[in-house]
Amino acid sequence: MKQRILTGDRPTGPLHLGHYAGSLRQRVELQREYETFILIADVQALTDNFENPGKVSVNVLEVALDYLSVGIDPKVATVMVQSAVPEIAELTVFYLNLVTLGRLEQNPTVKTEIREKGFGKSVPVGFLSYPVSQAADITAFGGTLVPVGEDQLPMIEQTRDIVRKFNGLYGATLVEPEALLSKYPRLPGTDGKEKMSKSLGNVINLSDSADEVKRKVMKMYTDPSRIHANDPGHVEGNPVFTYLDAFDPYVRDVAELKIRYEEGKVGDVEVKEHLAEVLNNFLTPIRKRRAEYAKKPKAVMKILKDGTARGRGVAAQTVETVKKAMKIRYWD
Repeated sequence: MKQRILTGDRPTGPLHLGHYAGSLRQRVELQREYETFILIADVQALTDNFENPGKVSVNVLEVALDYLSVGIDPKVATVMVQSAVPEIAELTVFYLNLVTLGRLEQNPTVKTEIREKGFGKSVPVGFLSYPVSQAADITAFGGTLVPVGEDQLPMIEQTRDIVRKFNGLYGATLVEPEALLSKYPRLPGTDGKEKMSKSLGNVINLSDSADEVKRKVMKMYTDPSRIHANDPGHVEGNPVFTYLDAFDPYVRDVAELKIRYEEGKVGDVEVKEHLAEVLNNFLTPIRKRRAEYAKKPKAVMKILKDGTARGRGVAAQTVETVKKAMKIRYWD
């Protein structure tokens, strides 16, 4: 049997270049090599959008369109909606008994997101415990590899902890997953902040128009120490060059551009214009495919319905195995 990839996204908005560089590119490249399960995690999205469920439901279709537009093939990859797989919720309840409150509070990813969202002491329990739900996502489908961005590594380690604890108590039942980092596990935001994030408003969406992409690129953070176009510039830590490294297929040209920038022979405007052209060349076929799929929303939802049904069959088998191991499977 092929190894299984399990990955997914929260439908709180369209996907962006950070998603693509962080793990989405790997899903597309590996979907025929591995048995691939992709989860639209609407339940997890509700942990901090419970007062606005409409935002989540609308974006389920948007995320599905993004998946299809970048090349996810529903004939080989199983795309599912989390809330339609109740077995995940059942596993989450079992796993909550294997995790302490202190361990969840110290999860670096959760701590960062609680701070960014300004929850303070009012953090919902569902949000605090969503690493446990994520562990249920992964193990429900027997995920052995999980493509993630760098910021998600603590979540995978949390899953590994739960698997080890479960297997230690009930016998070898679940598989410990491994994280699979991309070449660019964290893409900086357009504002120069460490992470591109929808909540920070520093993203370039896969669905952005060519004009919108150029507008965002021309406002990008570059080198704050560079005052004049002929001043020597810094490439290290400069988001414009990080994006070029990730998306410009002409590696030698990028290397030469870096040298010219460091020598003060090219200005920020010219470099940004080049990046806008590179990104739009990359996004043009994606936009075209997305527009075609967007004309057929019922067909897209049928893809999600069929994928969810396939995925639920796998998750149901996992739940039965887990219950048997826990000795709470009382009849056939």
